[in-house]
Amino acid sequence: MSRWNSDMKKLFVSVGLIAAGTAGLQAAYAPDANTMTASKVWSVAGTLRGFYDSNYQTSQSAKGSWGFEVSPQVGLNMALQQTELGARFIFGGYYYQEREHLGQDPWDETYESDIWLDHAFSERWQTRASDSFVVGQEPELIDPSTSVPTRVNGNNLRNTGTLSVNTVWTRLFSTQVGYNNSIFLYDNKDGTAADPSLAGMLNRMEQYVNLDLQWEVAPQTMAFIGGMFGWVDYNGDEPIGFQTATTYYYSNSRNSRSYFGYIGAQHTLLANLNFNGRVGFQYTDFYNDPEGTTTLNPYADISLIYTYLPGCYAQLGFTQTQNATDTTTQGGNGNLTLSTESSTVYASINHKLTPKLLGTVIGRWQHAVYNQGAYDTQANEYYSLGVNLSYTLTPHFSAEAGYNFDDLTSPVPGNEYNRSRVYLGVSAAY
Repeated sequence: MSRWNSDMKKLFVSVGLIAAGTAGLQAAYAPDANTMTASKVWSVAGTLRGFYDSNYQTSQSAKGSWGFEVSPQVGLNMALQQTELGARFIFGGYYYQEREHLGQDPWDETYESDIWLDHAFSERWQTRASDSFVVGQEPELIDPSTSVPTRVNGNNLRNTGTLSVNTVWTRLFSTQVGYNNSIFLYDNKDGTAADPSLAGMLNRMEQYVNLDLQWEVAPQTMAFIGGMFGWVDYNGDEPIGFQTATTYYYSNSRNSRSYFGYIGAQHTLLANLNFNGRVGFQYTDFYNDPEGTTTLNPYADISLIYTYLPGCYAQLGFTQTQNATDTTTQGGNGNLTLSTESSTVYASINHKLTPKLLGTVIGRWQHAVYNQGAYDTQANEYYSLGVNLSYTLTPHFSAEAGYNFDDLTSPVPGNEYNRSRVYLGVSAAY
């Protein structure tokens, strides 16, 4: 029971850390905001930063702006005898001076909320439920798989809910059943077949159900074999391309069903070194595509976490899977771009340079190959790097500075850009 809870918590923290570190300036990692109040039931924190963004529109014709960020948050963390309950809400307000000079709305607003519940019904039955709700504009904040690798105006929404049940049947054999549901809604709508909107191309519901059969092959090793079914339903109900001169492709033309098979292991290599990984295949059927397109590609989700000193740890990970894409550009035979096959490498390190000075470096690289359409077999290359220094002034206050860099190369005309952001600010937590 304790191992499963520990693994799930590490996974939740590590995924959140990577997403926070790469989701852009407004989500750049602020380590003091959570760790200083982890022992309290209720916590309140806030951040005030000044920044410079060299390309706030994420476009080839880069336009820079000075600005500032205000980001309050509240949190709840309750640990009961058999239940752990947590919640967090973060508001972000971001002022861009250049946009005001141009007569545009200078403010961006983001909303993030996370809730989670761990409950042990008994030594043999445990469950975990969580939900993450986001409204924002930055690419990795809206969709961590970066189906849209550029900034998007408006109140764009993502909600991801997960539920998993772990059952210990014998001393060595257990099962894990899981369900994941993600909803994506974009503000940009009312597109045409010649000029599709983001809502038409990307509004969707993704659902995944998995079953893992687990064996404890050694005290520190859990091996498993599993399968997963995925269904992606595009529900924008707008034209996204021309099927003939008088008929259209609609949003649901890119609907798909995926079947996964994999093997994997959770292994404690050392007391401070943990491995969690699965590798296998993904077979995808785009059942509404007139071409009857199917794909077979590798599937992987691997991470390694190393805690080398108290308060110091590093993580390395890799994922390989099919993803949605904001491109539907048709090929010479009229076929749509259906998806991308994405290979992603991510890494992070947290290191206490002194008892009061914490350094964080987070990096990510994604290679996304287009499936069908005008750019079939060609790829986006997306890089991001974030560096943060946080200095503890008092038990409740800290100062921080950081730098984020993003670079996108793409075969799609007009999509390429690079972006640098620097910031300086203070944080408080109670």
